[in-house]
Amino acid sequence: MTATLDTNTSIKRTPDLGPAIGLISKEEGHRQPLAPEFVSAEDFSPLEVEYDFGTVTREDIQAGPNNIWRYKKLLPVPSNVEEIPNTEPGGTRLIRADRLAKALGAKTVYVKDDTGNPTHSFKDRVVAVALAAAREFGFDVLACPSTGNLANAVAAAAARAGWQSVVLIPSNLEKAKILTTAVYDGALIAVDGNYDDVNRLATQLAGDHESWAFVNVNVRPYYSEGSKTLAFEVAEQLGWRIPKQIVVPIASGSQLTKVDKGFREFAKLGLVEDTAYKIFGAQATGCSPVSAAFRAGHDVVQPVRPDTIARSLAIGNPADGPYVLDVVTRTGGAIEDVTDEEIVEGIRLLARTEGVFTETAGGVTVATAKKLIETGKLDPNEEIVLMITGDGLKTLDAVEGKIGPMATVPPSAEAVRKVLEGR
Repeated sequence: MTATLDTNTSIKRTPDLGPAIGLISKEEGHRQPLAPEFVSAEDFSPLEVEYDFGTVTREDIQAGPNNIWRYKKLLPVPSNVEEIPNTEPGGTRLIRADRLAKALGAKTVYVKDDTGNPTHSFKDRVVAVALAAAREFGFDVLACPSTGNLANAVAAAAARAGWQSVVLIPSNLEKAKILTTAVYDGALIAVDGNYDDVNRLATQLAGDHESWAFVNVNVRPYYSEGSKTLAFEVAEQLGWRIPKQIVVPIASGSQLTKVDKGFREFAKLGLVEDTAYKIFGAQATGCSPVSAAFRAGHDVVQPVRPDTIARSLAIGNPADGPYVLDVVTRTGGAIEDVTDEEIVEGIRLLARTEGVFTETAGGVTVATAKKLIETGKLDPNEEIVLMITGDGLKTLDAVEGKIGPMATVPPSAEAVRKVLEGR
């Protein structure tokens, strides 16, 4: 792709971001106007969106479309967001997973199956919110550093909106994720290095190109709010209530913290009863800095160099790691990690019990739930919701060589019978 990208942009009007009224720092609560910024100049902590929700009712939500825009009154997006071309993510199914529950030795398990999104991962949610905000701030290029799923979502959302995209990925990314980004014909650039190297490069480029909206850098406060919709949907699908226990995979950690925020916002608005819940974090052993910190009782997360098949979770220096520790501790949950072998078994367990083929991140979630139950940290008698955030077709290499035909036979009924008898 040949493109000339304008590096000069200006905000010509006050952005319409619905109920969002400003930004606030996470550490000391310093406030500032809405802007494409992600770190407070006052205390150098991450910025979050501050809202004035007013009154929001269940009827308001139920009158909306069957996607994330039914929650637009709780998101930093324009009031007419659903009218502007976008990928319309969300509205994915919540499955009561009785066969998986039996295999895990649990009473009640639900699977939030986000493989049904437009590019088959939860990242479509966060990118849709980021794009809506970026448009209001006058950007015209959508960009990101990515471990794969975000690359797919950014390239697709930009194509749907008629924007250019610039996507940076580690060069060793799964082939399927590379191809399913490249197909949208944006600027896809592979970088020799891991995700943390790519992320540092993206931060530098964000400063150099003022018209580029890096969804998880300069518009990160808005982008991250999209993960709240996972919590909103789960609560609504359960009949307007918060589940007792939730297991969430950890990459940057933002998804876990925003699921917590979503439940708290629903409770504060009176949309659900303010009941207790526990949030559990799941990591791969080959990239488990948050799990290690939790196990050691530390409130600081030490960076690691990733080495795991779960590349979508392979962030060695997770930006929201300390806040994950806060949420898990406050809710009475725990964080655990699982080996690559356990991840593959988690993928296969979910597939054979519930017919859901998840990528490696989902294998981490299932395997971690199994481990947490076996160690007594997850109560098998209380309901459990597992966040399954990506499709297994993206990470076929994880199961390649481990599964396949039972046998190769001639076109004979007798040959088939012999194979089945010997099973």
